[in-house]
Amino acid sequence: MYRSLKIKPWSYHPAFTLLLGGSVVYGAFVDRRAIANDSKDGRSWPKTQQLIVQRPSLQAEVPPASPIEPGPSPTTASTDDDVPLFEADPDTGAWGSLSDRLENARVALAAIRWSRMTNDLADFLLPEWAQDLPAYFAKLQRELDMAPGSLAHEIWGEAQDPSLNPEIVRLAKVRIGKDLCVEEKIFQQRRKRYTTKALAKYLNIPEDDIDPEDVPTIAMCGSGGGLRALVAGTSSYHSAQEAGLYDCVTYTAGVSGSCWLQALYYSSIGKQNFSTLLNHLKRRIGIHIAYPPSALALLTTAPTNKFLLSGIVEKVKGDPTAHFGLVDIYGILLAARLFVPRGELGVDSRNLKLSNQQAYLSSGAHPLPIYTAVRHEIPVEERKSKGRAVGSQTTEERAKQESWFQWFESTPYELWSEELEAGIPSWSVGRPFRDGTGAVRENGYSVPELQLPFMLGIWGSAFCATLSHYYKEVRPVVKGLVGFGGINDMLEEKNNELIKVHPIEPAAIPNYVLGLEDQLPHTAAKGIFRSDHIELADAGMSNNLPIYPLLRPGRDVDVLIAFDASADIKTENWLSVADGYARQRGIKGWPLGAGWPKPDTSKTVSAEELEIAEAASPQEAAGKIADAREANRDALTHAAGSIDDSAKDKDSTSATTGLTSDLTYCNVWVGTTLERASDAETPPSKRLFTSSSSSSPASAHDEDWHLMGPDAGIAVVYFPFLPNPSVSGVDPNTSDFMSTWNFIYSAEDIEQVVSLARANFREGEEQVKRTVRAVYERKKSRRQERERSDRERRWRLHWQREGNHFLGS
Repeated sequence: MYRSLKIKPWSYHPAFTLLLGGSVVYGAFVDRRAIANDSKDGRSWPKTQQLIVQRPSLQAEVPPASPIEPGPSPTTASTDDDVPLFEADPDTGAWGSLSDRLENARVALAAIRWSRMTNDLADFLLPEWAQDLPAYFAKLQRELDMAPGSLAHEIWGEAQDPSLNPEIVRLAKVRIGKDLCVEEKIFQQRRKRYTTKALAKYLNIPEDDIDPEDVPTIAMCGSGGGLRALVAGTSSYHSAQEAGLYDCVTYTAGVSGSCWLQALYYSSIGKQNFSTLLNHLKRRIGIHIAYPPSALALLTTAPTNKFLLSGIVEKVKGDPTAHFGLVDIYGILLAARLFVPRGELGVDSRNLKLSNQQAYLSSGAHPLPIYTAVRHEIPVEERKSKGRAVGSQTTEERAKQESWFQWFESTPYELWSEELEAGIPSWSVGRPFRDGTGAVRENGYSVPELQLPFMLGIWGSAFCATLSHYYKEVRPVVKGLVGFGGINDMLEEKNNELIKVHPIEPAAIPNYVLGLEDQLPHTAAKGIFRSDHIELADAGMSNNLPIYPLLRPGRDVDVLIAFDASADIKTENWLSVADGYARQRGIKGWPLGAGWPKPDTSKTVSAEELEIAEAASPQEAAGKIADAREANRDALTHAAGSIDDSAKDKDSTSATTGLTSDLTYCNVWVGTTLERASDAETPPSKRLFTSSSSSSPASAHDEDWHLMGPDAGIAVVYFPFLPNPSVSGVDPNTSDFMSTWNFIYSAEDIEQVVSLARANFREGEEQVKRTVRAVYERKKSRRQERERSDRERRWRLHWQREGNHFLGS
């Protein structure tokens, strides 16, 4: 049974309105030369042609999945009487709504009397390709009609084929617990074999001399920042790969654009090589993701149409209550630009599922990628009822504390939330859950895994930020306006309200913890149990560096290397935000105080940090951290400006190497595992390799001792993406193409970013190697000390049992 697409009264959906309006405006003013760059035959806009529906090419090489890959055995879910059922194809559900929106868009475009416009007026208002939009929307509409023979009908038929989607016959269960999943623990064992060999090569030590137990667990993470983070992060990782450091890494983690980086790396496009990935970006991101001629051509021409539209059909047909909005469209556009190779024929459908990345991890040959998103918990008590606020002053204070961001991490194995202490297999994301069990349709099958394009949209949906975030973005631009002070004060007073409003609705996945409220921690936000879906957005709203998942117990990270390409690295000071997180959760070894130098507010900050540490819940701690950050924001901005001004007055060497009070291209801190002697005392952390401390052999020896000491904790290596005088023509702070909101990078732009990343990495390459070597030596010493103690203990036990034969006893 299928739904016929009928003409409905005019009613645009906001997502399609924004897509169409933004695309037309963009196309009217974009450089026309960009069209030819993306067209194989040089035409500006391909004319309507008959569609040929075919299967995506599977020529790209992907390593086969391990035959002993852990996980539940495939199970026909319909045999279990306790498995919830759901109807996936109601005519009035999400699919019908999507059909109506497509029809409305087509009718609206067709209603424009193109022929009555004079040529001069049409050329002034609209580009030439705009006249072809009705035909292309009509073609897209036909392909998404569920009539037999249509592309959508074919896609939905394949979605119910276990040979193409084996996960649909697997029974999914919610895993409740703090521990890492079994699959990740097995990965850790397998990865250790590779990192042992890589460390021997990196440190120039004979491999036979290295005990795997001594090998540091190294994590590497990239920041958020859209295409800037994607390009800069890839360039930085490429430099680490060239140096042999990347092969020593066990975990990578990303926010926003660095999530896109990881997704491309673990695909047939990136081929697990950053040089290959950079060449792909040079060929594909010279065109804006929303440029209508390119985007609509890929959506309506085989084989890319099936590659890109299959996820829409599976999501909207498979979940009758599915949300389909701007973030979903954004994800599809990202996939069209990033996951379609030049030539547009070699698309590989295996790149569309996050769980398929397990094939690259089964032997342990590559690091485990961690992708991040956040859910914004806004208390129900804060909502308005009939124009009146609900609750007393006490309720308002409690609501202020409970408005916070919950972190969700995704790996090829599992989607998991620390606050909920619950997760589900990655292959089950997209299906409804009830009481801890994934639901199935009446035919006994569930829906396929939610495709990667939708996750790309979630991970990079910075535009779903709150009004408070939007204001912080534009505040530096409008500071010089007359009357700004009064407006700023008013908006700051309303910040508690602005932080609860999202002008653009985040994307959503089915809620996997419905019915589990009594089984989850009592600190879990209650609002999550009241909705069928979980809204997720860009984790950069909370922290633009994905540090929190890397501090998860069981991952036991020894060295954390962060490449920060954020637009506001000094004022936001993302590295220091982890202090409150580490304090509240009792994480030992984190170097408290790491990050950009703070203004002289030590007493105030100390009191705030202690209050955070004593918070009763993660919600309360998150609120206190946010308050502390807001209180220090203006002071940090002033301090950063003062540092910049002072640097201008010094010679170029001093300005580029950095003062001891400021940060440089590479910065290293080491924490301590010591407990606080009193509530008023903060365990000391040490910043290493500053320009003054590295000036003598004695100082260098002292720094190595801090890393190797018995109480040394986590070593953090921080690479802020700073301008470098050795690379002219590119400045992350002033170069227009490096804006977070820029979606066009030429090959020349990318090459400049690569050069800057390589130059900055070389500035700190020796420091990183010294850090890794020192941590290795520390772990080696600790192991040897344990072994000596064990030998002595066994000898004493033997002596007590057998006596001393030399004395004749």
